[in-house]
Amino acid sequence: MAFKLGSEKRNVKSSETTPIYRKKLEGGVLGEANKDGSIFLSKDIPKGSQLESEVIGHEKVHAKELKSGKLDYGDDHVRYSGKTYHRKDGKIKYNGKWHNEGSKAFPWEKAAYSVNKK
Repeated sequence: MAFKLGSEKRNVKSSETTPIYRKKLEGGVLGEANKDGSIFLSKDIPKGSQLESEVIGHEKVHAKELKSGKLDYGDDHVRYSGKTYHRKDGKIKYNGKWHNEGSKAFPWEKAAYSVNKK
């Protein structure tokens, strides 16, 4: 039996080729990094704006950490640097207190927010 290579073309993902999709995001969320390497960006953010640049930079930090395994998430948890945090109803339990998702209290958010301070 012969083996034939197909003509499939695969996109290599890098920080320059991260797929970014504009869509309506709920609850004032500006961006989301996804496990598949893509980023959702709120359709309400003006194209070419400073805010767009900041949100993309922030989400690329999350995307990089997801790819490396430092960050992971599921419906009921977030895992960061080997520690698991419970997640429920848009909140995450961190250091004994429930915080809204995206809170600057979380170490993974501190890392992502720091990219825009440079």
